[in-house]
Amino acid sequence: MVRYNRMKGRPTLWLPGTDHAGIATQLVVEKMLASEGIKRTDMSRDEFTKRVWEWKEKYGGTITNQIKRLGASCDWTRERFTLDEQLSQAVIEAFIKLHEKGLIYQGSYLVNWSPNLQTAVSDLEVEYSEEPGTLYHIKYRVAGQSDFLTVATTRPETLFGDVAIAVNPKDDRYSKFIGKMAIVPMTYGRHVPIIADRHVDKDFGTGVLKISPGHDHNDYYLARKLGLPILNVMNKDGTLNEVAGLYCGLDRFEARKKLWSELEETGLAVRKEPHTSRVPRSQRGGEIIEPLVSKQWFVTMESLAEKALLAVEKGELTIMPERFEKIYNHWLSNIKDWCISRQLWWGHRIPVWYIVGKNCEEDYIVARNADEALEKAREKYGKNVEIYQDPDVLDTWFSSALWPFSTLGWPDVAAEDFKKFYPTTMLETGHDILFFWVARMVMMGIEFTGTVPFSYVYLHGLIRDSQGRKMSKTLGNVIDPLDTIKEFGTDALRFTISLGTAGQDLNLSTERLTANKSFTNKLWNAGKFVLQNMPSKTDESAWEAIKNCKFDKEESVLVLPLPECWVVSELHVLIDMVTASYDKFFFGDVGREIYDFFWSDFADWYIEASKARLYQSEADSASSEAQAVLLYVFENVLKLLHPFMPFVTEALWQALPDRKEALIVSPWPQTSLPRFPNSIKKFENFQALTRAIRNARAEYSVEPAKRISASIVASEEVIQYISKEKEVLALLSRLDLQNIHFTDSPPGDANHSVHLVASEGLEAYLPLADMVDLSAEVERLSKRLSKMQVEYDGLVARLSSQKFVEKAPEDVVRGVREKAAEAEEKINLTKNRLAFLKSSVLVSK
Repeated sequence: MVRYNRMKGRPTLWLPGTDHAGIATQLVVEKMLASEGIKRTDMSRDEFTKRVWEWKEKYGGTITNQIKRLGASCDWTRERFTLDEQLSQAVIEAFIKLHEKGLIYQGSYLVNWSPNLQTAVSDLEVEYSEEPGTLYHIKYRVAGQSDFLTVATTRPETLFGDVAIAVNPKDDRYSKFIGKMAIVPMTYGRHVPIIADRHVDKDFGTGVLKISPGHDHNDYYLARKLGLPILNVMNKDGTLNEVAGLYCGLDRFEARKKLWSELEETGLAVRKEPHTSRVPRSQRGGEIIEPLVSKQWFVTMESLAEKALLAVEKGELTIMPERFEKIYNHWLSNIKDWCISRQLWWGHRIPVWYIVGKNCEEDYIVARNADEALEKAREKYGKNVEIYQDPDVLDTWFSSALWPFSTLGWPDVAAEDFKKFYPTTMLETGHDILFFWVARMVMMGIEFTGTVPFSYVYLHGLIRDSQGRKMSKTLGNVIDPLDTIKEFGTDALRFTISLGTAGQDLNLSTERLTANKSFTNKLWNAGKFVLQNMPSKTDESAWEAIKNCKFDKEESVLVLPLPECWVVSELHVLIDMVTASYDKFFFGDVGREIYDFFWSDFADWYIEASKARLYQSEADSASSEAQAVLLYVFENVLKLLHPFMPFVTEALWQALPDRKEALIVSPWPQTSLPRFPNSIKKFENFQALTRAIRNARAEYSVEPAKRISASIVASEEVIQYISKEKEVLALLSRLDLQNIHFTDSPPGDANHSVHLVASEGLEAYLPLADMVDLSAEVERLSKRLSKMQVEYDGLVARLSSQKFVEKAPEDVVRGVREKAAEAEEKINLTKNRLAFLKSSVLVSK
């Protein structure tokens, strides 16, 4: 995108940078410290962050180095990091402004808690997987009665947090218990109400649902709707707390085992059965996430989301591929408030200070730094006040959401100034972070600058392994791009991963990389051919002749010989197609269109045809025209390919004579240049004739070096343009130049020639005696026919056996029949060809 738009003359900037990856980085550094026998909690916060910075300086450039090696055309002098001072100030300013508008608030709510990481994580950082587990059936006694209700649950350890038992109001089995009380097992008689709720699934388990709002998202929303209390039975490390009584201090999974054992002893365990359920796991740590009530900071999203939805509706923002627009709209239409606080030490510290001795949720100061916080606190509470900063940091995605404008100087740059940047901006990213990052950048951009931060969002797929699996360290299938570059080259890798369909995942295979490495080599060899066939630098008159050849006017193209007019016309068609595909972001189409033209048209046909001018022609003008066309077509192919394959194209470009500027900043080829469909059609006829002759030579095993004669039969018009390229036809088809005859009727020896129909109105006759030793070929085919007849007779014999037909598997019998039919067809063809050859032998005798 960047290289193409730069060549189009548009002001272009790809501003590189990385975020601080709060959870992932802290997790890596904690593991590193653990290998040294050190726990994070044994260190001060400053000591720990110092170690993280040291780690970042040593390893943080890995991804940046990979991106550089991949040829990312960034302005590396502007590289940014989300913890840079200016970006950190922007984060603080954004928090303050959102808080001033009442869009940031603090409260205790149910969040996704990571016990190992000891922090809250967002909904988007939780991955669900279908995993085998157990469904436990437990008796709950109905208070004051001998009846029991059996509850089915996958998490029996949370029963200590039960605040109700729910049944469907239309479930006749339990309607008589609605309004009564149930006794929660193992809680020394704690009573909870039996309630009715239409959302209870009558067919799941027993149709009786335990309500544990402190540890289940659905239960939490139901409890808030009905005004039920919320009990938390778990500590931040995943152990049970004092609410669980004798189970206090036990790990949640240990407690589950012990509880079930004691339920069995007391007769309250009914049964347990295998059950597959959706298990929430931390995207970073992989552990099972625990829904937990915790005090956190949140951003109110509804008003922000409305503006982001409107931007797409009004056409100010286009999401590609289009199908992701529906996903974007659905997510923003059902968005929840964003939990932005994380219980980490690495990241942007939340700019909130509390007053010693005051209520944290009511008495706090939001400020840009500690000095400002202390000054505000003294104004409000007196000079002797003491303050301390909130220990939490902001979600990494909070700072990343400010990236489009914080990196351009916000808040120091006025909001209205961003409008001059944004109209031409483009965001290209993976579809897996559409919500993590893209939607949030849109919301924050509109909120803080009044403008959508980019006009287009292009979403690409994931790169998977050759089997279509997502890369992971667990599977051991992670591909380091630097290793791939070492084996296949950067250009081959770039070209391979650029050929995918927008939004679709790409399976990266060795076969694809190998094929595109061959394409790179083909490009390089074509460049060598072009360079080797240019005049010497000192031959000024020859270079003057080449420079005088222009191809931007109809008259200058139309006067070219047929092969030259054809390849220049096809190039001009290609430039228009490729430019249109680039503008539509159809990058896969771009790559395939250039590949097909270069390999098939230019390398396989025109380079070969040009040799008739360069090596055999006595006319200097023909040679100069061929040199000019070779140079013109090749340098334009390099331009079209440069955004995909920057290294090999730049190297070849710099090797071409008279280069005044680097390819990276050279102008894009002009569009709407002259092309002649009639010339294209004529050369296609020429190609068809050449292919027909080549195929006949292969069929009759004619030695490559042997030149054969030919009679070309066509109308006067066709003969006129074909005969003009007699030398090219002889070169490409390996014909005897002195024995190529053009006529409007079949030759006298037509009955003893191979007859070829190249296209409508264009035929060729190749004398058989020129192509093969007739007697030897008759002998060879006779032996081959005998062998084929024996094989065929064996197949017929098997099919004639009633025992075989009745007892053999149907697919085997069908296979033998197909082989027999194929063998019979080959025998008939060979017989016909043999008869033709024998008649020719008799005539020659």
